[in-house]
Amino acid sequence: MVATVPVPKRLVKEARRRGLDAEDIVVEALAKALNMDPREVAKARIELAERMLREAEGYIGKGDAVHASEKLYKAVEECIKALAEALRVGVLEEVERRGRWETWLLGRAARELAEKLSEDRVRLAWKDAYDVHVWGFHESRYGVEDVKASLPLAKWVVGYTKKVLG
Repeated sequence: MVATVPVPKRLVKEARRRGLDAEDIVVEALAKALNMDPREVAKARIELAERMLREAEGYIGKGDAVHASEKLYKAVEECIKALAEALRVGVLEEVERRGRWETWLLGRAARELAEKLSEDRVRLAWKDAYDVHVWGFHESRYGVEDVKASLPLAKWVVGYTKKVLG
């Protein structure tokens, strides 16, 4: 179950203006405040990924490629973060130094994870999700069929992440 917590719109708007993800800030702040084990935070991220994937499928069903693109991307992003944080890949030093995840760090984490887990589909899922994020969400150039084509790999990485982190 994902709880809904009201956050003032001006804070969300300011986070977006600064290129930050308000949802991720909340997850990070709560995890830090609660001094949670990285594996438990990873499981919370899997919950988010599953929700985002369901929302992506819903938007695909409604013919909304833009929102489907963003939700699919977020599902994969949460998986990369969950795996990276739980398995303590090297890129986390830079994430911690910067105080947040950045897109290029997610790409580096996906490559590290693919190598560490001997599973190149992790890297491919990231690349596919990022492609959909840019061309489906930011540029609004991809249609529903383009986003739908990326769904199987996104579903796979969500299931794989859940399996790896048990």
